[in-house]
Amino acid sequence: GEMDSAAELLKYYEVYETIGSGGFAKVKLGRHILTGEKVAIKIMEKKELGEDLPRVKVEIEAMKSLSHQHVCRLYHVIETNTKIYMILEYCPGGELFDYIIAKDRLSEEETRVFFRQIVSALAYVHSQGYAHRDLKPENLLIDEDHNLKLIDFGLCAKPKGGLGYELMTCCGSPAYAAPELIQGKAYIGSEADVWSMGVLLFALLCGYLPFDDDNCMVLYRKITRGSYNNPHWLSPGSILLLNQMMQVDPKHRVTIRQLLDHPWTMSGYGTPVEWHSKQPLGYIDEDCITEMSVSLKISRQSTLQLVNEWKYDQTTATYLLLLSKKQRGKPVRIRPQLPVCDGGHLSLSLFVSVSVSLVIYILVSVSSQRERPVRQLKRGGIIVNTPPLLRGSQSHTTTVTRRGGTDPGNGPMKTKRTLPWPIRMLIYLLCPPPRSPVANRKATRPNKRVLTTPTRNNTNKVGNKLQRSDKIVTSQLDIRKLGENNFFLNNTCLEIIVPLRPSLRSRSLDLAGASRGDSSQKRRGGKVFGSLERGLDKVITLLTPSKRRGLRDRPRRIKYNVTLTSQTNPDQVLNQILSILPEKHVDFAQKGYTLKCRTQGDFGKVNMAFELEVCLLHRPEVVCVRRQRLKGDSWVYKHLVEDILSTSSI
Repeated sequence: GEMDSAAELLKYYEVYETIGSGGFAKVKLGRHILTGEKVAIKIMEKKELGEDLPRVKVEIEAMKSLSHQHVCRLYHVIETNTKIYMILEYCPGGELFDYIIAKDRLSEEETRVFFRQIVSALAYVHSQGYAHRDLKPENLLIDEDHNLKLIDFGLCAKPKGGLGYELMTCCGSPAYAAPELIQGKAYIGSEADVWSMGVLLFALLCGYLPFDDDNCMVLYRKITRGSYNNPHWLSPGSILLLNQMMQVDPKHRVTIRQLLDHPWTMSGYGTPVEWHSKQPLGYIDEDCITEMSVSLKISRQSTLQLVNEWKYDQTTATYLLLLSKKQRGKPVRIRPQLPVCDGGHLSLSLFVSVSVSLVIYILVSVSSQRERPVRQLKRGGIIVNTPPLLRGSQSHTTTVTRRGGTDPGNGPMKTKRTLPWPIRMLIYLLCPPPRSPVANRKATRPNKRVLTTPTRNNTNKVGNKLQRSDKIVTSQLDIRKLGENNFFLNNTCLEIIVPLRPSLRSRSLDLAGASRGDSSQKRRGGKVFGSLERGLDKVITLLTPSKRRGLRDRPRRIKYNVTLTSQTNPDQVLNQILSILPEKHVDFAQKGYTLKCRTQGDFGKVNMAFELEVCLLHRPEVVCVRRQRLKGDSWVYKHLVEDILSTSSI
C-alpha cells in the first residue's frame, strides 16, 4: 500500500523536502512534471486521521468550490488505500506568522496591505456560504508576489441554512476564538471570523496576542471580558478599529461588509476592498486548452470535455497550473517529455551484458589493485555502492594527515583512481537521462525557504550514513554531465560521485529522522537509477548536495525572516546557542550552521519541532539567526526561541 501510494503520486510529481507539518498532515515541496510548476503536497495518512477523516473531506469540498486571488488554490486530489494527497498552490514566502515575528511587528501601512487582502478573502469565502472558523497568522501564507493566501479549511463550516444559521461546535485556536464560541453558545460563523480577524490585526500591529495566558481558564476569562491593553504605538484609528472588531457582543461587532469600506481600511487607498474573485470557478482559457490539446495529442473537443469535468485529477491540475503560468506571465507550455529508450526500460539483453561486464571489470580491477590505497569519497555528491564482492579480503588504506592533522570525522584520506572510459560509457548507457529537463534559469535559484547550509568539518556526523534499508533513488541526476573525476574505485565498491543541480540544493535528508532510521523520511523517486539499482542492489545515499562553487565552510547570506544579533562571529553565536539548548531541554541535530531542534513531552512524543540557522545578513556584515517552526503551537515556539536567543546573550 505504502509503495503504491507513493508510485501514484510520483506519476505526476517530483517530491522534495518537507516544508511544514500540521496537526495531522505533512507538507512537502513538489514539482508538477508536465508543467514544471512548483506545488505544495499535503500528505495525510488515513489511519492516523481516524475520526478527523470527515474534516479532511470538508476541507477538500470547500477548496474545490473556492477560487480567489487570496485563497490557496487546490489543484489535484489523489486518494489511495492508505493516503490522501492534496496538491495545493505553493507559497514560497511561508507563514504570515513567521513574517510577523521576524519583523517583531509590522508598520500600520504594511499591516493595511495585508489586512485588505484578508478582508477580501473572507468576504469572498462568506459570499460562497462558508465560515473559516480558524483564522490565524499560521493559516495565511505569503506567495512569491508578497500576496496572502488563506489556507486550512479543515474547520470551515457551511451551515445548511446559510451563514446566518447558528453553529454549535467549538473549534479553532483558543487565543483567536470569539467569546461566544468559548462559552459554548450558539454563534454565527461570519461574526466569529470577524473577532478572529481582530485578534489577527492586533498580532500584526503589535507582534504579540491581545489575549494570552499559559492557564487556559485565565485566557478564557480574558476573552469573555474582552479585556486587552493597547500599546502606546497604536494610532487612534487602529485602536478604534480593533475595539469595533473585538466586541464581546457579536451583535455590536463590525461586519465584513462594513470592513470593506471602513475608514481605516481605505486610508491611503481611497477605494473599498475588491473582494470579487478575479479567477472565477469554471473559467476556461483558450490558450491553456490549445496547449493541452497539442501537447497531449488529443482533440480540442475532448480536452474541453475533460477539463470541464473538474475532477481535480491530473487534467484539472495541468489546466490550473498552465493558467497560473499564464497569469504570472510565463509561457503557457507543457514541458517536452524526454523519450526514454524502449518505453522506459532498456532491453534486458543490453542490461544483462552491461551488468556482467561491469561486475567482471570491478572484480578484475579490485583483485589487481587490492594493495593500492584508494581515495575516500569527498563530502558532497552521491555514493553508489555495489555490494562488496570480496568480503573475505582485508581492505588496506593508508591514512594521510590533512592540513591541521587527521580529521576523525572524515576518516582516512585515500588516493584517487578514476574509471577508464569504457566503464564510464557503460554507466552512461545504463542510466537514461531523467524525464524532467533542467528547469529554466529562474527556477534554479535556490528557494528562500529551502535550506542550503554546507556541512562543516566539526559537525556531528549524525545521519550521514543511512541504513541499508533506506534506499534513496532520485530522479534528479543527469549522468551525461559527469566528468572524469566522478568515478572512483573504493576498495570493493564502485563509487559514482554525482554533483546535483543547483535547484536541488536543499535539505537532502531530514537528519533527525535519518539518524533514527525513521521510515517516514525515506525518499522514493524516478527511474533514473532504477534498472541499475535493481540489477546490482545498490544503495544511493544523498549526502550534502555540492555547491556551484564547491562546499563553503561558512554561513549562508540571507535577507528574510531573521533575528539580528549584535555579533560578527558566526561560530561564537552557534556555540552559544549549542550550550543553551540542553538547558532548555531541546534535542537537536546539527548540520553545518543549521540546528534541527525538537522538544519532547511525556512518552517521547515530539510536541515541537523547529530549525535555527546561523546566517549572515547581506549588508551590513551582521550575524543573524533564521528560525522556522515545523511543528507545534506557534506562540509557545515563539516564547521558547526568544528565550533561547536572549539567554544566549547574542
